[in-house]
Amino acid sequence: MGEELACGELRRRGYDVLARRYRTRHGEIDIIARDRQAIVFVEVKARRDDRFGGAAAAVTAFKQRRVAQMAADFLARRGWLDAECRFDVVTIEFNGDTPRIEVITHAFTA
Repeated sequence: MGEELACGELRRRGYDVLARRYRTRHGEIDIIARDRQAIVFVEVKARRDDRFGGAAAAVTAFKQRRVAQMAADFLARRGWLDAECRFDVVTIEFNGDTPRIEVITHAFTA
């Protein structure tokens, strides 16, 4: 459900979703999209409460390295090694009746 909400929000902001659940031997990238000229690798984190630091806190340095490895794989397989790219995080907090969705652009660097 979190990825569906994230895709909807990204599309609302003008992103073109290229792939979902891109899998490599390093793991999975939740969403790969295009925002203008940039290829955007999106990590989605959803939480019911913030007992463990909230959704954004779950994107650790280890997770960032893994996403960067998978992004390099994606770009290499398509011959897009010179493409502009960035890493965004979409957080979804289910603390009430309406989920709170936040898109953090340029959330981390590779």
